[in-house]
Amino acid sequence: MTEKKKMQAGVLYDANYDQELLKERTACKDLCHKFNQLLPSQSKEQQELMKQILGKTKGNFFITAPFWCDYGYNIDIGENFYVNHNCVILDCAKVTFGDNVFIAPDCGFHTAGHPLDVEQRNQGLEYAYPITVGDNVWIGAGVHVLPGVSIGSGSVIGAGSLVNRDIPEGVLAAGNPCKVIRKLTEEDKKKYWKRTTV
Repeated sequence: MTEKKKMQAGVLYDANYDQELLKERTACKDLCHKFNQLLPSQSKEQQELMKQILGKTKGNFFITAPFWCDYGYNIDIGENFYVNHNCVILDCAKVTFGDNVFIAPDCGFHTAGHPLDVEQRNQGLEYAYPITVGDNVWIGAGVHVLPGVSIGSGSVIGAGSLVNRDIPEGVLAAGNPCKVIRKLTEEDKKKYWKRTTV
């Protein structure tokens, strides 16, 4: 079994020294670098380049530079997808985003992890577990999502959270580690409306 197939199977694989994976990561990072050097006004060129980087896109998406990922082809994004500055996606395993996902600045989605055993770690071994984000999810600034996590549709993840476990749908969750604070309700629709009298 090749190291790439091991990576895709979710077992320990050689991430540091395997030439096939090194070549693929370098090619992807070259494209990310090219994307990050484009002027903000070059939105058409940005879109076309990002379609080359990512595995699957839909019609409407916007990714704000700088952006970095490992392979790109393991990232699928839904319709109306938005990412603010400084997003890092370590897509050694599949990373799937649903429709209407908004991601604030300085967020990371990390499918890769390293063994606790020092000898395995020093051999360059790591593992990768997929990350799934449902539809209509808002992820606040500085959130980091760890390997194997799923975030349910309609949920909001508060700024600065470390998401190391699954989050159900339709909740507000935050913290380190991230925990469910409460269900989102109809009252939340009214929270930010400003009412004025004439």
